[in-house]
Amino acid sequence: MSNSSFPTEFLLLPFADTRQLQLLHFALFLGIYLAALLGNGLILIAIACNHHLHTPMYFFLLNLSLLDLGSISINVPKAMANSLWDTRAISPYGCAAQIFFFFFFISAQFSLLTIMAYDRYIAICKPLHYRTIMDSRTCVNMAEAAWGSGVLNAVLHTVNTFSLPLCQGNALDQFFCEIPQILKLCCSDAYLQEVGLLVVSACLLFVCFLFLVLSYVQIFRAVLRIPSQHGRHKAFSTCLPHLAVVCLFLSTATFAYLKPSSISSPFLDHLLAVLYSVVPPVVNPLIYSMRNKDLKNAVSKLVLGRFYGTHKDPFTLH
Repeated sequence: MSNSSFPTEFLLLPFADTRQLQLLHFALFLGIYLAALLGNGLILIAIACNHHLHTPMYFFLLNLSLLDLGSISINVPKAMANSLWDTRAISPYGCAAQIFFFFFFISAQFSLLTIMAYDRYIAICKPLHYRTIMDSRTCVNMAEAAWGSGVLNAVLHTVNTFSLPLCQGNALDQFFCEIPQILKLCCSDAYLQEVGLLVVSACLLFVCFLFLVLSYVQIFRAVLRIPSQHGRHKAFSTCLPHLAVVCLFLSTATFAYLKPSSISSPFLDHLLAVLYSVVPPVVNPLIYSMRNKDLKNAVSKLVLGRFYGTHKDPFTLH
């Protein structure tokens, strides 16, 4: 960011121009942010404190909640502060931090969602080998790989983006720093390198998505062979919400980053950004808790204060 053509600050696009609408936006995002903190926080504490939930599925869900808390804390607080104080400015270092952590958490989230699909595949299609395949060491290694892939992807995109010369002003058509908006400020065709990197990342996401879809095809085939209606319902209740979250996340994020510039508009960009960066961290706790009896009971006991010491057990995967 030492390039002389680099702006000293960026100007983010506000949600509204009038003071009343700005305060309304602040209140709305504050409610969303608190809901995400409460929902994911309860899941984290419930899983950590209940030794019955110390299994691979809930271990990955705990990691997903951590990533959700991180991803929604990158952009929403800054957007709230801008609306409250009626400002638009963000420093280049703040902008780089937003892009780095956004790519880190989003990449790690999708890797973890793919791992969770594999976990469900082993649990349903190969139940007799589940404990052997998904042992403690394997689960930890998978989680480390998900977080590590997020770091690698974030470093590549952040370094590449902020090495580009910018000469088209400093105004971004988004409420947070986003790579497609920064690329609009690039000189000549210098942005093509980052576009190529985004396409490569999109292809990798698509490969993960194909793996995820194939896993669920096998899962659904196995579920349909379960003679008990209760067993089929239980299996579907744990898999369908997961698939819905993945589809929402992947479709909106891919379209936002790879859509043609000819159909771009501030309203559409804002809507897509909210769908893939704000909505998932809020709805994930609802989807995974409301459709999961064990987790719902654990959260209920936590809220009602009926734990009598199981929270002192060390965290281990059974």
